[in-house]
Amino acid sequence: MAFFTKLSSAEVAAFLAGYAIGTLVECDGITAGSENSNYRLRTTTGLYILTLYEKRVRVEDLPFFLDLMQHLDGVGIRCPKPIVGRDGEALRTLAKKRAAIFSFLDGHSVTVPEAWHCKALGTTLAEMHVACADFGGHRTNDLSVKGWQRDFAKCRTNADTVQEGMRETIERELEYLAAHWPTGLPAGVIHADLFPDNVFFVGDGVSGVIDFYFACNDLLAYDIAVCLNAWCFDNDRTFNFTKGERLLNAYAQVRPLQAEEKHLLPLLLRGAAMRFLITRLYDKLHPKGTTPKDPLAYLRRLAFHQGVKSPKLYGLA
Repeated sequence: MAFFTKLSSAEVAAFLAGYAIGTLVECDGITAGSENSNYRLRTTTGLYILTLYEKRVRVEDLPFFLDLMQHLDGVGIRCPKPIVGRDGEALRTLAKKRAAIFSFLDGHSVTVPEAWHCKALGTTLAEMHVACADFGGHRTNDLSVKGWQRDFAKCRTNADTVQEGMRETIERELEYLAAHWPTGLPAGVIHADLFPDNVFFVGDGVSGVIDFYFACNDLLAYDIAVCLNAWCFDNDRTFNFTKGERLLNAYAQVRPLQAEEKHLLPLLLRGAAMRFLITRLYDKLHPKGTTPKDPLAYLRRLAFHQGVKSPKLYGLA
């Protein structure tokens, strides 16, 4: 269940009075997702998404996220556009939670991406990176190396209850990543969580990108590494070279990678795998009411990356 705050029709109707988008027709909770309460909202003017921000999203970060979506929408990147109220503000309060209404995006996500999905994603990811070059907002990535160390400290004692030897594996890898994590590569605003369920397709193209609530400033190639991990593994074990090649080549057609970005791609993929291994491990050991995702999938991906000697194995030309 992804709507943690239940709303009555009267509450939603009163909230809508602060907007110029018509009156309430219906409002239904959306069960996909796990971080916020989301509702599919229909008014007399059309479809929208109503989001209530729950505890995991920090209130002080919300202006960054909403400003970023406004910026991307303004330069032609299809994403949820924050709808401003009659007072000109997009961020408001409903049921004692911070809340916002967004434009509705057509399309559907895919569970098992094909190679052409990965190609379309590569183009979209690069276009987003280029489009964010003149975005003025800044948010530090609190789920980089120090964040992984912080969150694993809360899991260390019980890590081996998930799989024997996991604690030692993660400790060794965190030590390696802390010693070798790169600086000086091209950086900017990244999505940082661009999994298949956050990309919509219509026909043979991307119709929109959603869920910007991990967006931050970090290495652009790290965002690529997140996507390669999320889109290009078959059965969580085998890296699909064709998918990786399509994603990387499509990305490079829009924003060519520097030589050092290519060279460090295996390291960045190890880091991206570690990020999701630790957050999934944390959620499994500290359940919060939703079904946690399997951390072992990213333990297996990490093991694969540790054995990669050349970035060409990911499909780089």
